[in-house]
Amino acid sequence: MNGKETLIPAMELALKNGAHYPNESKEYRNARNALLAEEIELRRHIERVAEQRRALPLGGEVPKTYKFEGENGPADFADLFGDKQTLIVYSYMFGPQRQRPCPMCTSLLSAWDGEANDVAQRAALAVVARSPIDRLVAFKKERGWKGLNLYTDLSGDYSRDYVSAESDDDTAINVFSRRDGTIRHFWSAEMGSETADPGQDSRGAPDPMPLWVILDMTPEGRGSNWYPKLDYAT
Repeated sequence: MNGKETLIPAMELALKNGAHYPNESKEYRNARNALLAEEIELRRHIERVAEQRRALPLGGEVPKTYKFEGENGPADFADLFGDKQTLIVYSYMFGPQRQRPCPMCTSLLSAWDGEANDVAQRAALAVVARSPIDRLVAFKKERGWKGLNLYTDLSGDYSRDYVSAESDDDTAINVFSRRDGTIRHFWSAEMGSETADPGQDSRGAPDPMPLWVILDMTPEGRGSNWYPKLDYAT
């Protein structure tokens, strides 16, 4: 959507919806169509934001040759791209002081693992943490991850520059581009506690966690005091 098209009003589209379900009331259908109109507007807004994101000017050139330890040995930052021109880096809250990784990060990565081979058709995807690589690989095997590529930030330089200068156990999503041999920063998730609305946990948009997207479709919603765990054994 490039902004030149004349869009049909969302409610007009919603009223073309022919869905009906057993025993639904007129009040339900009216409310559902009103919600559908809002969902159509949300879809349009998502498309506008994505278009604006794609149109960002060139970001800053990556200033260092960052060094990592991967499952197959040492790697520098360019190696993380493989044969792709775009690299997505998820910084995993699994710092060396942790006995076990962050459950929220783990929930997200478990969902991403199932999509990793699909993502790899379009972009490189790397998961970076500060814990030693043997700890990362051991947990990967425990979790049953197959598609994610894990790396240790050996010196912490990458994490200090693109995640947090104060903490070696913070999370971030960064996207980088490689054009004509030059690696530049493209986009980072910048929404956090400072940008949170009243009564909400800090959350990003787009929301990278399928868990929350699924729960938002339910009458109970995502709730305000429930978070995923590493396991649910009783």
